[in-house]
Amino acid sequence: MQKIYLDFETYYDVQLSLTKMSTVQYVNHPDFKVWGVGIKVEDGETEWYNEEETPDVLQQIDWANTAVVCHNTLFDAYILTQYFNCIPAFYYDTAAMSRGLYPNMSASLANACRREFANDETMRKGEELVNAKGVRDLDPELDAQIGGYCIQDVDLTYALFQSYMANYPDKELQIIDLTVRLFVEPKLMLDRGSLTTYKDEIAVRTAAGIEASGTTREVLASQQKFKAHLEELGIVVPTKKSPTTGKKIPAFGKNDSAYIQMCNMYPEYKHIWDARELVKSRIEETRAQRFIDSTNPDGTFSIPLRYYAAHTGRFGGADKINLQNLPRGSKLRTALMAPEGQKLFIADLSNIEARMLAWLSKEVDLLDAFATGRDVYCEFASQIYGRTITKQDKLERYVGKTAILGLGYGMGADKFQATLKTGSPSVELSDTAAKSIVMQYRGMYPNIPKLWSGMKDSLFQMINPQGYGLKYGPLTIRARALELPNGMALSYPNLMFEYGNFVYKTEREMIRTHGPRITENVVQALARIVITDQMLEVQAMPEVDIVLQVHDEIIAIGSELDSDATMEKIINIMRTAPNWCSDLPLDAEGGVSQVYDK
Repeated sequence: MQKIYLDFETYYDVQLSLTKMSTVQYVNHPDFKVWGVGIKVEDGETEWYNEEETPDVLQQIDWANTAVVCHNTLFDAYILTQYFNCIPAFYYDTAAMSRGLYPNMSASLANACRREFANDETMRKGEELVNAKGVRDLDPELDAQIGGYCIQDVDLTYALFQSYMANYPDKELQIIDLTVRLFVEPKLMLDRGSLTTYKDEIAVRTAAGIEASGTTREVLASQQKFKAHLEELGIVVPTKKSPTTGKKIPAFGKNDSAYIQMCNMYPEYKHIWDARELVKSRIEETRAQRFIDSTNPDGTFSIPLRYYAAHTGRFGGADKINLQNLPRGSKLRTALMAPEGQKLFIADLSNIEARMLAWLSKEVDLLDAFATGRDVYCEFASQIYGRTITKQDKLERYVGKTAILGLGYGMGADKFQATLKTGSPSVELSDTAAKSIVMQYRGMYPNIPKLWSGMKDSLFQMINPQGYGLKYGPLTIRARALELPNGMALSYPNLMFEYGNFVYKTEREMIRTHGPRITENVVQALARIVITDQMLEVQAMPEVDIVLQVHDEIIAIGSELDSDATMEKIINIMRTAPNWCSDLPLDAEGGVSQVYDK
């Protein structure tokens, strides 16, 4: 299969810009046009093709036997597939590879080259700005300038790719290909009609709430104006310390205990509290509009999944949409649907991080509970309350769940208390009760605090050459990094031990770390490997295509025929642990639906 390195240059102006629009909006806008494309075939000379030449050149390529390499492939491949109807056999992305190799670092072409070719000043992106904003038709001089910059970008992408490919795991390249494919070859549909109705309902409800409040949107939306309005009503406004400046500011957060207390003290002003909430909680309305605006002309919805959005490799949002934080039961979820004649197969990997923590720490009792299908949240809650807790005891089970999911990473009593208080449902614990539960957890699962200590030791080994190559479970100690079983690494650039603390430095900040935090990083990274391996196995099934991944869920699309058998095959894949953790007890559940309603 041949590789083609490619970069499009496109028209932009003040309004028609990726700073203001999503890729889908931008490319499908009536004013969108391609100025030209830079193409390098294998290691040949890079050529610039202008607007008139581009369509013919692209149509001459045998895309069924071609892999495309771009820097930020979501953009260039979307133009290639959706605008020119050219479908490559495989997608590479050097920006995604850069994020994988250098998490928490800028993956821009300029920064990637400065980092990868630090000692070669010739390998730099051009700094001169070609001012072509608002110029629809390029004159020969401007065309030559833009063509030159484009050729340089393609050559830099080629060089980055050659360097990155030396040690990049094949499975990770497949994951990059899959995430790009979800965006540029979409199959999931969006019910724009129901989402438009939903958005309009929110707008009407908000307008009615504002009118009932007796004040204006501007007052309700502004911290200072809202504070002044309340003071005019004779209400003493609560304050809190700003986490950034340390100064006193109004405590107007919906989860601020002082704000909740104030609202309860003045029930006669409920119409104001309700209106404030409606105005400040416009996220659903905004998201609904973004979903509508980012739908393709054929009704399909391009899934903007960001590869290696987090230090641990977890996915995130892209292209101004984050599908990783959609509330359960949200209209945004149920607007995502299968095409007619097909179904969604929604499978959820159960408690993967809690199971991975138990496996990594060799906490046998907890592993046994997972392996035998017992409810670990209820079991720990039973220890807390001294009686049998079932799923019907929702508050008590929630306390047990919060403990199991949070206390494994060194959470103290204060944070545990606050987490329960601001959660849903809200649970208040005394200082004594919170401390008691923390100690109960550490006493019941003693191997987990031992794991924290081991992870602290690994930090020392990461800055000591004598520690390089040592094994810790599935991990290998490297210089300022932990090598993962899939060949990737948890990197801690510039890691050092100073003044009794471990710190590492990204491009933006110094980050303090410690044993429990490293434990959390490792657990998340290993859990991510499990689910991405499963994604590739599910994608290899001839019956389905993956259309979405959210946290520990895999969502695929397939025929209505034999849907139960297909679902069972997916669940079986997700219940099978990889070879490097073959004794990890996994479980999964799922269902078949027309819409994403889980």
